[in-house]
Amino acid sequence: MVSHQAHETDFSDADVDRIFRALADATRRDIVRRTLAEEASVSELADRYDMSFAAVRKHVNVLAEAGLVSHHRAGRERRIRGNPDAIRQAQRLLDSYERLWRSRIDRLDALLAED
Repeated sequence: MVSHQAHETDFSDADVDRIFRALADATRRDIVRRTLAEEASVSELADRYDMSFAAVRKHVNVLAEAGLVSHHRAGRERRIRGNPDAIRQAQRLLDSYERLWRSRIDRLDALLAED
């Protein structure tokens, strides 16, 4: 297995897998975007999508398991808030992959230039 350079982030390989699986879905990415801008209840989120409350709740649970959102009770409502720290860590991970691949491409360019 290839290391995900966990030393550059606080994520284990399992964390990385959960995060990118969660972000692979457009609805979940939109939920993260919305809840980073403004806290919302699951009901408020469900009103924005053409799917059931239960389906939106499942999306929120996937995001929560990945650490991308958190939730708390406010009366009878479950309020959802995006986790900007997790997004920043995911960005750092992507940045490390970008540096790795740019370095490899630069080395390949140098080898091709020698010929």
